[in-house]
Amino acid sequence: MTADPPVTIESVALWFPDDEVTVAGLPELDELPIAQREHALALGIDTVRIGIGLAEVDLAQAAAEEALRTSGLDATQLDALLLVQGRVPQYLLASEATRLQHRLGATQAFTTGVGDLGCVSVSAAFTLASAMLRGDPRCQNVLVVAAAKTPTRSRYRSPMTLLGDGAAAVLLTTSGTGRYELVDQMIRSDGKYADLFHIDYRDVREADWVEECADEPTYSFRLAVESRKRFTEINAELLARNGLQQDGIGVFLMQNLSLGAFAFWQEALDVAIDPVCRDNLARYGHLGSVDVVANLERAASAQAPGDYCVIMNSSPVAAWSSALLRRLPDRPGRGM
Repeated sequence: MTADPPVTIESVALWFPDDEVTVAGLPELDELPIAQREHALALGIDTVRIGIGLAEVDLAQAAAEEALRTSGLDATQLDALLLVQGRVPQYLLASEATRLQHRLGATQAFTTGVGDLGCVSVSAAFTLASAMLRGDPRCQNVLVVAAAKTPTRSRYRSPMTLLGDGAAAVLLTTSGTGRYELVDQMIRSDGKYADLFHIDYRDVREADWVEECADEPTYSFRLAVESRKRFTEINAELLARNGLQQDGIGVFLMQNLSLGAFAFWQEALDVAIDPVCRDNLARYGHLGSVDVVANLERAASAQAPGDYCVIMNSSPVAAWSSALLRRLPDRPGRGM
């Protein structure tokens, strides 16, 4: 991506349900085998938010409305609305994206859903938003919205993480102002792992839906090795084509899975993952596509104008993305 005009993240809004529970107090953990229960308690997750009675679109709407309020933008002024699709829509055949469009009153916005890459779907939405902003001079702003709602009654995803509920909305513009400039981004995927994690829903009662890992050794070893190779290649190319070295990056962020995952990536890639990722993991659990947005917003206060940041994102489907961002000066009266 070349930035003329630059694509900027104008504002970020996060929204979480009020109901908070401790992981140790989740009744479902008592139903797990002892080894899985001990693993769930050792992930580094203290609490999660639970959106009782709320659908993904409810969470998305709350975050989107907060982003519009913060930006001083009316929904009718949106040029595009991109909803990062969840893993289990409320209905088959219906449109979650236009449902959100109607609720917001974004009557003039090009609206669609972006998904199918798991946690990396939000990165795909940023790529589409950037292409629209750079390719169509009539497109001045794009709102990207993502929500995380646990699709089954079990929040523990063996052998990886534990899920929380929450949502994020990001307004991208060509205004030249905001939190960050989205300098560049790369996304790769590999269909060999397309259904490594899945939920079998046909002829299965919803109460019996479970997230299954078809082959845990493949996830824990083969995909881990593949992911290390992919991130090494992607990060090297991303930095090289922007004239940067790894030591020129002030902050490395990634999604929030577990303390063990952070330790693995720090050693595998020889980078220091910013502590805000561990803090958000402990407070909210894993939030899918919302993770990297929450970490980016949380990290902004400690970055100086001009500082570079790399966000790495991956999913077990498998897809990988790395994005390069540059911190922008806060506008007067719009500080953290």
